Amino acid sequence: MQLKNSLAILIIAISVWTCKEDNSAEIAKVKEQAEVVEEEKILEFGFDINEYIVQRDTIKSGDSFGEIMQRNNIGYPNIFEIAEVTKDTFDIRKLQKGKPYTLLYSKASEKDSLPSPTTFIYQPNQEEYVVIGLKDSIHAYTSRKPITYVEKTATGVIESSISKTLEDKGLSQRLAYKMADDIYAWTIDFRRLQKGDRFKVIYTDKYIDDTIYAGIHNVKAAYFEHNKDSLYAFEFETDSIKGIVDYFNEDAKNLRRAFLKAPVQFSRISSRYNLKRRIAYYGNRIRPHKGTDFAAPIGTPIMATANGTVTESTRRGGNGKYVKIRHNATYSTQYLHMKAQNVKKGEFVKQGDIIGWIGMTGNTGGPHVCYRFWKNGRQVDPFKEKLPEAEPISDSLKVKYLEHIKPIKQRLDNIFFLEAEPKETENTITEDLNLDIQ
Repeated sequence: MQLKNSLAILIIAISVWTCKEDNSAEIAKVKEQAEVVEEEKILEFGFDINEYIVQRDTIKSGDSFGEIMQRNNIGYPNIFEIAEVTKDTFDIRKLQKGKPYTLLYSKASEKDSLPSPTTFIYQPNQEEYVVIGLKDSIHAYTSRKPITYVEKTATGVIESSISKTLEDKGLSQRLAYKMADDIYAWTIDFRRLQKGDRFKVIYTDKYIDDTIYAGIHNVKAAYFEHNKDSLYAFEFETDSIKGIVDYFNEDAKNLRRAFLKAPVQFSRISSRYNLKRRIAYYGNRIRPHKGTDFAAPIGTPIMATANGTVTESTRRGGNGKYVKIRHNATYSTQYLHMKAQNVKKGEFVKQGDIIGWIGMTGNTGGPHVCYRFWKNGRQVDPFKEKLPEAEPISDSLKVKYLEHIKPIKQRLDNIFFLEAEPKETENTITEDLNLDIQ
């Protein structure tokens, strides 16, 4: 009997131990599953979206922040308080039609008959977003999505045009714009490329949140064979304070002129500088035209044709809305009939910066920009002027530049023109701009 009791106690002990072991395994399994769930957080704008009810929309015509809040059960006293508390961070009057916004609701609010959001998130562009906390502790802050830069290489042989060559290779047309307008504008006429001309380029693509393609960030270096000439181009910053970047050849000679040929990309000249112009509407009398008109659709960006300081950004008479820029003691430029200006008096602008958009303000029969060019205080025809070259690289920077381009040129020279090229390598740099490391 004692032996039977001992055996029973042993069986019970083994069973308890086994249960404990099974239970431990089950607990470990639960923990593992919990960890998996934890890893599956969906983070957006810094929030775990799974924890909220999410409502997405865009700013409609006539929408205001107050109307959006009222539609979502936030009353005017609270709206006024939100506006006051957040005004130093974000002006709620600057919501733009067509821009996306997101409302986050607490899941607990599902039971409420009139739920109201806890957070309003507005996206003025692809990279930036504004977060406004609407509940207990009203607050606002701006942030940016993480940006990834991927360095790539490309080559091509011209059959008909550079655009067609890039299209056939599945590459961005922005590469054509960069080479035609930013790099080789004064050394190659891209409308007269020849069959057999070829190029290779090292450039950087930009991605938001690792998935959204945001265009070409920059072209680091390029090589173009045209008319039996070998034309190198290397990007180099000559003024870190003003952020001035130029392209130079292998001998440190600047590739651009001091002025762009036109303030608008892919436009047509609808009226040239003409001091003897006669207009039938005015009885065929001479009405001098001291500018060059570039026709383009309303809203087309207008660029500063050279570095300089904005001396006027206003609206006056037949000029409509316009901007005037002083480039140095000799040259100034003026851009008339804008839809809106993008710069203020006193600002320094760089060549290619967007200073406004094509419009029809003032005396104009159609959308265009009247581009006026001043030399020593007198308006002249820029197409008949021998425009100066851009400033050469300083002697103090030349040695640094030549050292800088040495490995880049070697890499460029080792990119070969092949029908079936080996898969390119990509150098990826991720920049989390939320860290404020700049």
